[in-house]
Amino acid sequence: MQPLHSRYYRHLKRLSFFYVVRRATTACNRPSRRSRRNQSPPFFKKHSTYTESLRICSDKIGAPVVRFKLLFTARVTYFYLCRFVKMAAGILIWEASMASPDIEKIQATLQEWDLDGWLLYDFHHSNPIAYQILGFDQGMITRRWFYWIPKEGAPIKLVHSIEADYFDETPGRNCVYTGWQDMNAHLEGILTKVDTVAMEYSPKGAIPYISRVDTGTFELVKSFGIEIVSSADLVQLFQSRWDDEAYQLHNETVPIMFDLKDGAFQLISEKIEAGETVTECDVQEWITDGFRENGMETEDPPIVAVNEHSGQPHYSPSREHDTEITEGDFVLIDMWARKSQQKATYVDITWTGFVGDSIPNRYTHIFDIVAEARDAAVQLIQNRWESGKEISGWEVDNAARAVIEDAGYGKFFTHRTGHSLDTSVHGNGVNIDNLETQDRRKIIPGMGFTIEPGIYLSEFGIRSEIDVYMSEDGPVVTTTPLQKEVLPLLA
Repeated sequence: MQPLHSRYYRHLKRLSFFYVVRRATTACNRPSRRSRRNQSPPFFKKHSTYTESLRICSDKIGAPVVRFKLLFTARVTYFYLCRFVKMAAGILIWEASMASPDIEKIQATLQEWDLDGWLLYDFHHSNPIAYQILGFDQGMITRRWFYWIPKEGAPIKLVHSIEADYFDETPGRNCVYTGWQDMNAHLEGILTKVDTVAMEYSPKGAIPYISRVDTGTFELVKSFGIEIVSSADLVQLFQSRWDDEAYQLHNETVPIMFDLKDGAFQLISEKIEAGETVTECDVQEWITDGFRENGMETEDPPIVAVNEHSGQPHYSPSREHDTEITEGDFVLIDMWARKSQQKATYVDITWTGFVGDSIPNRYTHIFDIVAEARDAAVQLIQNRWESGKEISGWEVDNAARAVIEDAGYGKFFTHRTGHSLDTSVHGNGVNIDNLETQDRRKIIPGMGFTIEPGIYLSEFGIRSEIDVYMSEDGPVVTTTPLQKEVLPLLA
């Protein structure tokens, strides 16, 4: 996709050009009022491209002198209109680019953390974080680029000559290269008198979400005598935190998600009671249709898992491997979506139900352990907040995992306790994890994340998933009410 300013400007130019040619044609070849009453629709409307319209216009007028006047008038007027349009579009683009980086805040943080700067780098969209920080989409950029944010002074953009204009709307001055020698020399010059630089790198790959810079580029920057540190905390602070609008959109999405969750379980109940067939995919498609009808989007379809399928944490039904839901079955539904708006953040919930009027003890026993682990994680965050102490993601994972391990099911809890939530369902902020990784980042105000412990047996699996937002006044569970028991779907 081309950048916003390119697409917007291109369409405005076409409109202005079409207008000029139409007006010039009307002036040169205007029929009388009487003939206009009976004439066919303007020939411009019969052709989709303005270039073709211009050719037809010239041929229709016929006289070389008139054709010259037409083209001269159109092109001169077009030139000045384009200059006006570009100026007007620039103003609009500037107003629309509020997602661009807050350089002053970033630089204040760099100074506070004693870092010389933040070096963003990308090649072929290998580092989506860089685009998110700069606030523009991943257009057709095929060459390496760097964006240097020093702790003081103006940012510098090191970009290839054939793509330099792509960065016109980002703050800072351009430094253009063509060959690799130029790029290396310019980069070394930019980083002169620099000791410590933050990049999208995680020591030993500890946080894969942040490990975006390839080893070769890492070695190149390090060869200048520079110490490279992870930008993980910077990314969390400036990309993953929710603002007030994001929090509001999340809260507006929650009741919609709960209605769809209730409707999905009700669909199963009604079909079973009516003696009709209902499958995992039927329920999945019903939820997906509900997302679309409510102006929501999702990165992947929801999970609807029956019996042993619920023991696979990321099971995904398909029409090729679909399973009918019948009386006596256990059903897990995991669904995530967000409003189709730029700042909207995801809501991600998991609930479980039993197709019957009373819940067998084997399900109740496992659910109670999972729910206790979920609540223990939330309670630890609350306790730390009230005591004024910081807390990291790995510590919360330990709290939930300890409950399940103490109950004798530790080996059946096979994933982290939770993940970051932002405009992606798996965001770049702190994860609630001391299993797959050890996420030592702090849970800071503005962060959203899930708490979703689970126990996965061969016959069935139970997960209870909620969303938590760390506000300035402490942790808030946004997806309430919490599930207290497995839902009896035929009660």
